[in-house]
Amino acid sequence: MGGPREINAELIGALPDEGPVVMVNLVRYRDRAEYKRYSELTMPLIKQRGGTVLWAGNAEGVAFGEPHENPWDYVVLVRYPSRAAFLDMMASPEYARANAHRERGLEKHVIIAASETYSKLKP
Repeated sequence: MGGPREINAELIGALPDEGPVVMVNLVRYRDRAEYKRYSELTMPLIKQRGGTVLWAGNAEGVAFGEPHENPWDYVVLVRYPSRAAFLDMMASPEYARANAHRERGLEKHVIIAASETYSKLKP
């Protein structure tokens, strides 16, 4: 796989892929401008695979838990139609080019795959 070295592709690929998945991104900046460039390059890749950003916002502080263990700057919820769509994007040459900006721009980046059990957004 040509994606970032941190991707747990085997784990994501082994999870049931029976519908949409939300990727919860926790971000700590090194260089905010580089991360902005990464986001600009990645948005078309997400959309091409039927994905969308549900929500994004600045992390203001740890409301529950150890603040020094969780110094996040930004949170993004990205919905993909399937885990396969996410993995396809991560393995693409276009993502590899965008990923260089992510690696320069971020001190730490965690992505948690989450399957929906409840949503007010459902029709």
